[in-house]
Amino acid sequence: MKDTRTRNRVVVTGLGAVTPLGLNVSEYWQGLVEGRSGIGPITHFDSSDLSCKVAGEVKGFDPVNFMGRKEARHMARFSQFAIAAVTMAVEDAELDLAKEDPERLGVYLGNGIGGLPDIEDGCRVLRARGGMRLNPFFMPIILTNLAAGHVSIAFGLKGYTSTVTTACAAATQAIGEATEIIRRGSAEVMVAGGTEAGITAIGVAGFAVMKALTGRNEEPTKASRPFDANRDGFVPAEGAGVLILESLQHALSRGAPILAEIAGFGITSDAYHAVAIDPDGAMRAMRLAIADAGLAPGDVDYVNAHGTSTPLNDVSETRAIKKLFGDHAYKVAISSTKSMIGHLLGAAGGVEAIACVKTLNEGIVHPTINYETPDPECDLDYVPNVARKRDVRVVLSNGFGFGGQNACLVFRRFEE
Repeated sequence: MKDTRTRNRVVVTGLGAVTPLGLNVSEYWQGLVEGRSGIGPITHFDSSDLSCKVAGEVKGFDPVNFMGRKEARHMARFSQFAIAAVTMAVEDAELDLAKEDPERLGVYLGNGIGGLPDIEDGCRVLRARGGMRLNPFFMPIILTNLAAGHVSIAFGLKGYTSTVTTACAAATQAIGEATEIIRRGSAEVMVAGGTEAGITAIGVAGFAVMKALTGRNEEPTKASRPFDANRDGFVPAEGAGVLILESLQHALSRGAPILAEIAGFGITSDAYHAVAIDPDGAMRAMRLAIADAGLAPGDVDYVNAHGTSTPLNDVSETRAIKKLFGDHAYKVAISSTKSMIGHLLGAAGGVEAIACVKTLNEGIVHPTINYETPDPECDLDYVPNVARKRDVRVVLSNGFGFGGQNACLVFRRFEE
């Protein structure tokens, strides 16, 4: 039976990002439009014995720009990224938190692996000096939910707060779940997105031994090449992407800058394989998101693809798009943000959502760079190598995670 209850419309009023292409949304978006790569040799640790020696690292980030030194010492890097992104998003939304009811403000963040670098460091201390020499803050530093916790504490947000850890679909799902919270009236404002900082020896090695990562170490800027015939694996990356979501009524009442509307959300499980994508599961998530928006596949102008640059993922996603869109699959513009910044794992959907909102506002579709050799099985319009001006009204953003967990969002140009 169709749900006929009135739902609050949900709009985006602010954006905040920390990425391999820049430490704010402006730098990040400019890099995407210019088709620049933020990928380079790994500097966080010695990767000489690994098959993958490149990553999308965040350069020049100083947490003291967003918090005190003492607070920074008690936070993992992924939590620091979250605080920074939220600070920028709140400012972008012109949101005066002192004038808001804190019990109507919440946080929903996606994360994949928490404080993995701190876990690795803790294990070294444990082996060398014994367990009682661990940092007393070790546990609250590493836990995946602490990014949301720290955001809640720092900004005084006392409403619905949670963390989702559905691997590479996490941030996309977090934004979708935050949308549902506002829709049902459980909050007026939600901070939503994702954060990740897992470029560490054990993290990169774990993906490398399963042959998921690129081995194109001599050409870091060309290592991520979604949908290209010579792709050989994804590039690990770090960063955070956060959106301020509000009920339309709340945004209008305070004269907020409305950047886009979140019109649809779909989530499915493949029930198929731990790491491989089932095109049917991905297709169903896209279909649900589009239907939730009250639209048809033919209404979608642009798809921000999951597009990881792995041989299997890109073919599976292409098949899913073809299955759902039919002939329209060859007319819709598709691009992969990961071609320029790598794969931010649990934060991927957050920074990609920002790209979607910017596309709606700027009328520019960023390219999929390094698309040099067409793959007969990936034969759609991936906006190769050069950004394209296009009037975009409806955007679909895809996120597919290990475990076969899929999440998709539909963003629409705001119209009252």
